[in-house]
Amino acid sequence: MNLKLHLLSRVSAVAFLCLLATLAYVLHHSAAQSATLAQNTLAALSKQLEIQLLRVSAGEKPATPFPDFDLWKQTGSEPGICASYLAIDGATVRNYCKGIDLSAHGYPQSFAVLYRLLFEPDIAWRRPITFNSQVYGVLTVSVSAEMAIAQAWENIRYLLALSVMTITAVCLLVYLVVSRALHPAQIIVAGLNRLRHGNLAYRLPDFELLEWRQTVSAINQLADDQQQLLHERQKLAVMLMNLQEEERRHLSRELHDELGQCLSAIQAVATGMAQTAQQRCPELTVEAEQISRFTQAMQNSVRDLLSRLRPAELDELGLDASLRSLTARWNRLGRTRFALRIVGDCNLIPGPLAINLFRIAQEAVNNIAKHASAGQAEITLSIAANQVSMTIQDDGNAARLPFATGPGIGLLGMRERVLALNGSFDLSIAKPHGLIVDARLPLPQPESGR
Repeated sequence: MNLKLHLLSRVSAVAFLCLLATLAYVLHHSAAQSATLAQNTLAALSKQLEIQLLRVSAGEKPATPFPDFDLWKQTGSEPGICASYLAIDGATVRNYCKGIDLSAHGYPQSFAVLYRLLFEPDIAWRRPITFNSQVYGVLTVSVSAEMAIAQAWENIRYLLALSVMTITAVCLLVYLVVSRALHPAQIIVAGLNRLRHGNLAYRLPDFELLEWRQTVSAINQLADDQQQLLHERQKLAVMLMNLQEEERRHLSRELHDELGQCLSAIQAVATGMAQTAQQRCPELTVEAEQISRFTQAMQNSVRDLLSRLRPAELDELGLDASLRSLTARWNRLGRTRFALRIVGDCNLIPGPLAINLFRIAQEAVNNIAKHASAGQAEITLSIAANQVSMTIQDDGNAARLPFATGPGIGLLGMRERVLALNGSFDLSIAKPHGLIVDARLPLPQPESGR
């Protein structure tokens, strides 16, 4: 989940819980107010009735017979309060209720049901009316349940409106503040993606918050270390490739000069032996010819090995002739038909880079011939002003990437070779199937004179 929405949901949940607690308190407070109103009314009216009894016992004749509720009606009665008096002998009954206009105090019926379940607003409070230790009757005071529910609903309605506005404003402010505070995270993620795609020279900017500054500092330091490590790795890879090419050149020279001359001498001796045997000992002619055939086969093997180690065309005729010789040789040996297309001037490619391009093509062709089961393959070499690209595409059995891990290191070796030369290496699937190898290498630019 998005961090801003996550924090906003938590804030909203906390605000909702606080609102529920506040609503519970307001409802409880409203119920307590109704009970307090009824108890205060009961106490006040009881005092008035006891005073009336005192006056009657003193011989005073009131204008209204006991019990008289007129004074309470004029001074202390509240809307929705009901009072009733029942004499101890049951002879005297007096009731009074001050009504309320419920049309001005509407409330939902669901709220009324909930309020009745929680607080039982229909409870009445009773108190005996005594004078000189004699009980004259029982006074009962109750609060109208409708009035209590209406009053509670009025309190909650205003609270709900205020709470909704407050929570909305708080959530909006929290969202804006968190969005502003987390804005550096988007920049950091974008920077990490650039680093992940190989742009190790990119550095994240500084931010105001200490936590972001520490994060950026750690990421930039990691990028510095990775860039330094990659630079050293590239230098080592270039050194190893140059050393490997030097070793191949040395081996090919030794094989050509030493083994090649020895095989040529053996071939000459075998030819002389065959001629002598025909004249003097015809029985040795077959053995001499066998030696000649074996020697010729060894010479062919050595010639093929020399071609793989260090093609003569690469030093003498250049990259163009070497690639054409490579494809021609594989067209003679395998069932895959290789096509070569060169766009641009191969003479613009310096020697070391030409050797690496040849090795990439050599490894790709070898992989296609051994593993792809392809019928057609095309090698495209494009030389531009600032870069050279080589694309090898086949119609083999490759259907998806990445490939299953195997013991071969062909693609890995090509990738490492290209990356060591500050190039880019990509693999993709051709339509409907087959593999596309795309290697791009920068061409060294001549230094401008001052």
